[in-house]
Amino acid sequence: MSFSIHINILSGTVILVRENAPLLPAWDSPYHLILYAAVIISITWFLIRSQTRILIRTKKLLSEKEKAFDEIESQKAELEYAARKMIDSLNYAQRIQDALLPSEGYLKRYFRESFILYKPKDIVSGDFYWIGEKNDTRFIVAADCTGHGVPGALISMIGHDLLEKIIITENTIQPGKILDRMNEALRETFSREKNTGTVIRDGMDIGICSIDLKKKMISFAGAFFPLFMIRENRLIEIKGDRYTLGIKPVDATFKNNQMDLLEGDMLYLFSDGYVDQFGGEENKKFMYRRFRYLLMNIHSFPLADQKAILDDNIMTWKGINQQVDDILIIGFRPL
Repeated sequence: MSFSIHINILSGTVILVRENAPLLPAWDSPYHLILYAAVIISITWFLIRSQTRILIRTKKLLSEKEKAFDEIESQKAELEYAARKMIDSLNYAQRIQDALLPSEGYLKRYFRESFILYKPKDIVSGDFYWIGEKNDTRFIVAADCTGHGVPGALISMIGHDLLEKIIITENTIQPGKILDRMNEALRETFSREKNTGTVIRDGMDIGICSIDLKKKMISFAGAFFPLFMIRENRLIEIKGDRYTLGIKPVDATFKNNQMDLLEGDMLYLFSDGYVDQFGGEENKKFMYRRFRYLLMNIHSFPLADQKAILDDNIMTWKGINQQVDDILIIGFRPL
């Protein structure tokens, strides 16, 4: 009698199947019993060893995954700590920048009817403004430095200090000459070669208004900054020169624009952050055309209402989009 052996490796079972009946029973032969037992033991040992190897590999993989997960968690914790430190530093830098920038209340000391709409893209801003007085001349300055965030904020602090020095210390009060001096100073600062051999090429766009209330006259000079004046329901645009401070050629000078002021004149200084904001149904830039139209419709409103409308309008226009740049608008009635 013979048997065939069927082995199911997956389930680990062994089946003996009787095929032909022998003349004598197989169990009567001890050699057959030993052979069958040896085969079964060998197969069982092979199955157990295979399963053991699989378990060992699985355990090793799980251990490696646990180590990788622990490492990821550790790196995540380090990144979160670094992010918190960075945010804390930026928040502190914002407090420093806010301390340097005059408040809206400070502006109202010089021009009772006025507002400042100031919306940094990030925690700190590359847009800044300056308000002051020298020799009975009042100044309002708005500027947009290269970039936004930390790089722009650093340049804005340099620009703020230069304005203080040129106007207050050096007694330069003509807007065009102020820009000429600032251009020279910024070129000297940003064009210095460092030890690495690199040259910093940064600058700012800026608009400066000086108002002589006794003569009822305004002077304006701009570097890519215009001044909007609305007089008798007509918008007058006083354009600045197409130069950026710090990059403008030294031999070129900024034009000084002078105009007489009339009762009811409404003036606006602004950076390009508002008009460059994407939004609306077609997700396009707001553009100067819409901005002019909006100002023409609200210029006769109280200044607090103008600020609220401008703020609400750009938030509605932006929708779910991110703010693309720092936003700065200063509106005031000089007389």
